[in-house]
Amino acid sequence: MRILLIDNEAPLRASLRSIIAQQFPAFGNIEEAHSVVTGVEKIMSFQPDLVLLDIELDDGTGFDILQQLPHPSFQLIFTTAFNQYAIQAFRFSALDYLLKPVNPLELYQAIQRAAIQMKNNNIAKQVSVLLQQLQHGTEKKIVLKDVDATYFIKTADIIYCEAEGTYTKFFIAHSNPVTVSKNLKEYETLLEPEGFIRTHHSCLVNAKKVKKFEKTDGGRLLLDGGYSVPVSQRKKDMVLKYLEYNNI
Repeated sequence: MRILLIDNEAPLRASLRSIIAQQFPAFGNIEEAHSVVTGVEKIMSFQPDLVLLDIELDDGTGFDILQQLPHPSFQLIFTTAFNQYAIQAFRFSALDYLLKPVNPLELYQAIQRAAIQMKNNNIAKQVSVLLQQLQHGTEKKIVLKDVDATYFIKTADIIYCEAEGTYTKFFIAHSNPVTVSKNLKEYETLLEPEGFIRTHHSCLVNAKKVKKFEKTDGGRLLLDGGYSVPVSQRKKDMVLKYLEYNNI
């Protein structure tokens, strides 16, 4: 595996190189770059299989590098100091990231995941979703993965999400449901700013898909597509106030 480390801090590049050498002794082909300019040049010449990409570089950002690469084909792991806005974008696009200072075990696990995904040809689409997330006013999408495929879904097309143990099932307009191996709480954190509300411990609803509230069975919401979801007694007042405030 050819690995490229792009970071403006030489000590961190040395640390990453050392950890990788210890954990993956067969990966002897590691190159480095320190800026947007050298990063793009090295990607073009080295053709890496995996890039560990810092966000903050002296002459720009890691996102600037990606914008200059119309068809990235390498696996990608971001390394970043805590930046909630960027991390939300990573999570929407299902791209891996590591917080600095990088934990050796987390780095090992991230490289293992990258190796498994080496034949994934969706990286360019995932990067596109990432860059869209970083632009205000653009149509939001989310990347969902199940055992069979990767899906690129407009958040506006999600009708609701339902907890199935540690999994989450997405009900999507004009599409079959998609079940992913992450819990509902994680998607609540992601989608709440996009107008989704938790109506029940097992349901997260796109408020724009609500047609009406029914008092039957303690309270239910009728949604687009003929779906009906429960509203728990504990959340009833909050749900009704949210719908009223947003004229739904």
